Amino acid sequence: MCDGRSPTPDELPTCYPGDDWSGVSLREFMDCTYNLANNRQVRMLADLSLVGCYNLTFMNESERNTILLQSAKNNLKNMAFFGLTEFQRKTQFLFERTFNLKFISPFTQFNITRASNVEINEGARQRIEELNFLDVQLYEYAKDLFQQRYHHTKQLEHQRDRQKRREERRLQREHRGHRWPKEDGNTEGAVTEDYNSQVVRW
Repeated sequence: MCDGRSPTPDELPTCYPGDDWSGVSLREFMDCTYNLANNRQVRMLADLSLVGCYNLTFMNESERNTILLQSAKNNLKNMAFFGLTEFQRKTQFLFERTFNLKFISPFTQFNITRASNVEINEGARQRIEELNFLDVQLYEYAKDLFQQRYHHTKQLEHQRDRQKRREERRLQREHRGHRWPKEDGNTEGAVTEDYNSQVVRW
């Protein structure tokens, strides 16, 4: 759906003759110019209304790609939080600090996905990267933005910890200062007088 309607068959023809992708080879999958798998992350994050939704005659392809990528970057930047699969612990740290929540157990880092178990030749891999060149650029931007947010949040936490320690030391000094009140600048006299007064009361 875009601007309240679904794309027409002319705007988004199907890439397969049957009801779904069953039986379609990887080559056929890549060769379909209307394949919504290409640059899917950019499309899901961008405002498609800016480029006429799925009407490819609305503007030229280069301009369309530039607008979509910039829109996706802007929307990602304006999100209070996002995480990256390959940085699970950092993602957990940012989530907890952003929303002031604490998970019961630490996230587990998994570096293997279903896609990593599929073997493809180098030519196919390069072709996939070419078809998803907008997603590749968005990923690099997202990784940089994620690391910036992580380090910034870490710095703020260190600053708060240092401020907390300084405040605790200040309170300890004040507490020690009130423990033996000075009189006329003579600490020893104050201690002796206090001791003598205690003896009298005993």
